[in-house]
Amino acid sequence: MPATLTTVSYIGAVILFILSLGGLSNPETSRRGNWFGIIGMTIAVLATLFGTRLIESNETWRLVMPHGFIWIVPAMAVGGTIGLILAKKVKMTQMPELVAIMHSLVGLAACTIGYASFIDTSVKFAGSEHAIHLMEIYIGVLIGAVTFTGSVIAFGKLSGNITSKPVILPLRHWMNLLGLLVVIYYGYVFATTAGIADQQAAIQAGYIPLIVMTVIALLFGIHMVMAIGGADMPVVISMLNSYSGWAAAATGFMLSNDLLIVVGALVGSSGAILSYIMCRGMNRNFISVIAGGFGVAEGQAAKPGAAPQGEVTPISAAETAELLRESKAVIIVPGYGMAVAQAQHSVYEITKFLRDKGVNVRFGIHPVAGRMPGHMNVLLAEAKVPYDIVFEMDELNEDFPDTDVALVIGANDIVNPAAEDDPTSPIAGMPVLEVWKAKTSIMMKRSMASGYAGVDNPLFYKENNRMLFGDAKKMLDEVLAQLKAQG
Repeated sequence: MPATLTTVSYIGAVILFILSLGGLSNPETSRRGNWFGIIGMTIAVLATLFGTRLIESNETWRLVMPHGFIWIVPAMAVGGTIGLILAKKVKMTQMPELVAIMHSLVGLAACTIGYASFIDTSVKFAGSEHAIHLMEIYIGVLIGAVTFTGSVIAFGKLSGNITSKPVILPLRHWMNLLGLLVVIYYGYVFATTAGIADQQAAIQAGYIPLIVMTVIALLFGIHMVMAIGGADMPVVISMLNSYSGWAAAATGFMLSNDLLIVVGALVGSSGAILSYIMCRGMNRNFISVIAGGFGVAEGQAAKPGAAPQGEVTPISAAETAELLRESKAVIIVPGYGMAVAQAQHSVYEITKFLRDKGVNVRFGIHPVAGRMPGHMNVLLAEAKVPYDIVFEMDELNEDFPDTDVALVIGANDIVNPAAEDDPTSPIAGMPVLEVWKAKTSIMMKRSMASGYAGVDNPLFYKENNRMLFGDAKKMLDEVLAQLKAQG
């Protein structure tokens, strides 16, 4: 009966997690998807803690507190408190960093659980079963270590504490190959310790290969993400999300927990699919992202194309308001600058005003806009921008020639015409939003600085482009004030 209750609870939790993933795939159902996930996780935790602790006594069932309960509850309380504080204090612009650091904790958990399982002598294994258990530990620690340090470096890059440019080491591919061979060799050595009869002696013999592999995996996580540049960071986030899922699945094997295996596989596979979608949206090969990093070829950073020549045409908030007011069709392209300035609510007010005046306002979202997948969608949803006017890049690109004004708010690389016009550009071939084909494009930026990828943007100098300099929220508030003043 207890085992049956636990199994049923796990099945229910898995169904809720699947429904959660399905809900999160669409902005309109994302809130419901979050609730499915919360309820599923609550059931999973309670079933794990208490499900197997019900015992039969005189044909009744009574609850027995699990071993170590006195440590589990305070730990959960501390972790939950930290989570609540972070959830309230972290700004929307810091969500990518938060996601990255959370992934690192999953990797760290996989490593610590792996070592704990290795030195645990309470469970006895024999023969091939012992060897399989050791390989579960080895692979779990390997994935966990790569996820941990890779996520920490990603956090540093996203927060600006580490350069966003790819850091390339000489002979890096040979170094990776050598590290892989050493990991495989020590994996074999580690597995052979299953043949040692004395358990303590087996543990002593397995320490060295496990520690060596862990050090190599930690270094590889650092090396891998350091070699990836700023423009590929959305791919890195989704990739690390996949790694964290596989690390959780490996932990499930170590703990013989079916739910953790299934949930880890769900997260790992969905993260891998998302990484593929991100790479496709950037015209990038997933392997090249992992092996080389943005703008890298033959072991050296690619040289950017010739700097664009020409003069920029500035525009004021009043002139911008006049252009928007006289337009019949407007496409707004949000970028990370909108997130930094927290201008999404001002964008909504302008959108509402223009739509009330009969202007066809739509939003164009690039797959890698912002610092993580779906970043712009989350911000617009927070500002209550209607879902039915938010479109993906492929749905809008053909409409720019019939658009009066394309308003770009803090985006750069995703609207860079060099991706199509300059074969020497590091972003050559990357699909972009073709805002320059609109009758007028307005770029909102603080300065003429290049985007996160560090690539110059010829759009600044096009005849039909105007530059609205300043803080996005401040300038949009001025535009809104001018629109209302003009009536």
